Amino acid sequence: MAGTSSVCEKSRRRKGSLMRSLRWLAFVPLASRVPTYASLIWALAMDSRIPASRKAILVGAAGYVLLGRDLIPDDIPVLGEIDDLAVVVLAVEVFFDGIPAEILDEKLVELEIDKEAFRRDMDQVRRLTPAPVRRIIRRLPEAFDAAGRFVKQSGIETHVRSWVTDARLSRPS
Repeated sequence: MAGTSSVCEKSRRRKGSLMRSLRWLAFVPLASRVPTYASLIWALAMDSRIPASRKAILVGAAGYVLLGRDLIPDDIPVLGEIDDLAVVVLAVEVFFDGIPAEILDEKLVELEIDKEAFRRDMDQVRRLTPAPVRRIIRRLPEAFDAAGRFVKQSGIETHVRSWVTDARLSRPS
């Protein structure tokens, strides 16, 4: 009996992993709009009205992708190959969630992006992203803001700046 239970459990886990992987295929139609959305992200990231904590999410995702350290090892079929995509998609979703509606609408008009198509695509991304993961990631900007306030209030900021400046000056040319 114990062996049968173990086999059933493994089968359920495999089926769950396969279903999660198949849900990511829904992103394929969005791939054609990636250049458009990349220009939107760039325009928003360059906008001084967007909080640095939101921009930090994008920097974190880029760092994750560029560093090549994976949460899910690449040798795990399918899942290991899409974790970078998942991190980027989640970061972009959280970035967009924190943009004031009037600024987002302004940029959509400026870049001639169909608002309804954009909202449908973002809704699709939200449906495919597990809610617990979204909740955790949505808290990151607040954590970045709190860390920034702590650094400013503690006076560490001036020490860090002087360390960075001193390190630059002491580097051999």
